[in-house]
Amino acid sequence: MGTGGRPVRNDLSGVVRGAVVQSGSIGQVTINNPAPDVPIPSQLPPPPRSFTSRDRELSQLRQWCDEDDGAPLIAVISGAAGVGKTTIALRWLHDSRDRFFDGQLYVDLGAFAPGGPAEPAEVLEWFLLALGVQPGNVPFGLSQRQALYRSMTAGRAVAVLLDNAFSAAQVRPLLPASGDSAVLVTSRHRLAGLSLDGGRFMEVDPLSINDSVELLSNIVGDGRLTAVGDQAEELARLCGGMPIALSVVAARLSAHPRRSVSKEIGNLRADDRLATLVLDESSVEAIFDVSYTDLPIPEARTYRMCSLHPGTVFGVDVAAAAVGEHADDVEESLDALVERNLIKEISDQRFRYHDLLLLHARQQAEWADSELDRQAAIRRVVEWYLNRAVAADLVLRPTRRRIGPRFKEDPEPGFASHRDALEWLSDERHNIVLAVKTANKHGWDRLIWEFCEALWGFFLHARNYSDWLEIHALGIPAARREGHATAEAQLRAQLCFALTSLRRYDEAVIEGREALRLAEQEDDEDTRVMVLGELAGAVQGTGDLQGALTYLKQVKEIREVIGTKRAEALAQRRIGELLAELGEYDEAIESLREAAEAMASRDRALFARILTSLGSVYLRSGRAPDAEQPLAEALDIARELGSPRYQAEVLFVLGDVAWQRGDVAKARERWAAAHEFYSVNGDPKTAELDERLARTPASSSSDS
Repeated sequence: MGTGGRPVRNDLSGVVRGAVVQSGSIGQVTINNPAPDVPIPSQLPPPPRSFTSRDRELSQLRQWCDEDDGAPLIAVISGAAGVGKTTIALRWLHDSRDRFFDGQLYVDLGAFAPGGPAEPAEVLEWFLLALGVQPGNVPFGLSQRQALYRSMTAGRAVAVLLDNAFSAAQVRPLLPASGDSAVLVTSRHRLAGLSLDGGRFMEVDPLSINDSVELLSNIVGDGRLTAVGDQAEELARLCGGMPIALSVVAARLSAHPRRSVSKEIGNLRADDRLATLVLDESSVEAIFDVSYTDLPIPEARTYRMCSLHPGTVFGVDVAAAAVGEHADDVEESLDALVERNLIKEISDQRFRYHDLLLLHARQQAEWADSELDRQAAIRRVVEWYLNRAVAADLVLRPTRRRIGPRFKEDPEPGFASHRDALEWLSDERHNIVLAVKTANKHGWDRLIWEFCEALWGFFLHARNYSDWLEIHALGIPAARREGHATAEAQLRAQLCFALTSLRRYDEAVIEGREALRLAEQEDDEDTRVMVLGELAGAVQGTGDLQGALTYLKQVKEIREVIGTKRAEALAQRRIGELLAELGEYDEAIESLREAAEAMASRDRALFARILTSLGSVYLRSGRAPDAEQPLAEALDIARELGSPRYQAEVLFVLGDVAWQRGDVAKARERWAAAHEFYSVNGDPKTAELDERLARTPASSSSDS
């Protein structure tokens, strides 16, 4: 009964959840609605099943996350298409779920989607719905959605994976407010603008050979690749360490248990390697195409033309030669390609393609540019290296007689110093050799032998014998095909010198005599005297000291008539060294002193070498104390010139001086320093130094 005896109905209408309490007289009722359940989104794709290595990257993400500065972690993971950016992000986020107990949000921002990148306002709607906002309560505008998103994430530990981002502007509205949150952004672009928001940046490189083999093995399974270790490594190399390519190859092998690894290797060695890297909807070529087709015209042309460079590493100036544009304009395009991870900047203004991207860029050049345009670009690159080599040689050997037509033209701006010229030649050595091979491939004979002439001064300093033999094997036939007997004679004389230095004396004599025949045939006295000097060294090596002295005296007589002071001093130095070989020490010392006096203010490099010879003769004649001063001066000059070869020559003799004076520790130190240079270049002096170091154990102490 109710109040006043009126009957009260004891039933309910509607839907009721939970317990129902019946009560009698109630004075006041307060009803509290319970807080609605807050959903915990878990939107991450599954963790990668065949994840391999990347310990450095995962450790870096952990470190950044542990550095609590009150702001959310914003990690930008960039790299080329297919390099594994998303797998790194997913692996770390799945391993770190306990850190982000309030949920994980994920979106593919569609940087290269056919319909264009996702709009931040649209993504915010998805995120707000996932965080529990009712559809009717999602604001309309970007700024309102952004404000609500920050409110919803404030104080919450949320992880957000923004995959395949296009720009910093696309990412910025999607950053949560809580300092306990983490945002991982993957992109083919570097997104440097996010540095203003506290972004940390990680650039992902391809996998190493070992890690690539591990990834292949993980996918193929059954230990199938263990028995073919070398072939597995070859697969890894052909895939360039690119996870997408490795995954395609491994999936094919896994799906075809009886397919041989050698068959896959054969496919990848084909000219159309990229076309073979496809499985179902996964195509490496298509992935690269998406990045390329998005390029503006100038950047696309730079991407194509620079791929025609003969080496994998190149600088801005030679890139400008390839494109046929001004360096400043090309530098802007290169920076844009770096930003898009289509090329990698490996040092200041030095760039490199990934192996597969290089193939892709060359393929695009074949499709977009005519054969004539491609040939012209390659020729510009080759001639750029030749012109720079000519400019460097003019600094290294300013008084040397040259026959190449390029030396008679106005050379390119030169190098500021001897050291600068040597450093450039050392840095570009590999590219220069490739440029010579490229010229040979295209039948540009004059360029081939001109390279051989222009690199003579560098060879005398660096003594890269394998390079020298290789390019002269191309240069001598090229000069012959051109009908340039003088050039052929000069190159044979240069080859004679290298063979003599390698102690291949019989071969050297053959080259020298053929060079002498050509010089006499052309009635070219300048070339003849050069050949006589090199032939003297070869004959001396065979043990015919008197025959060598006869040649050198002829050289000196001719040089006094037609040569320069430097040429005379060079001949006199050689005579002094030979007199020492014959035991005529006093006469040798007098000859070398005269040569040194003539070169003291004319040619620092030759002056240093004469001083080295003088110190060596003093040592051989039992006057070790007299050897110290000229050798110390020679070492100072060699260091000033930046010539490791000349330094090694002096250190070798200084080691012998220290040994003769009883200072074993100092001798070992000097010999070891010289050995470091000679061993790298395959010089026969390495064996002599090995013998000296072997007889002086490292534990020996100085007696002086």
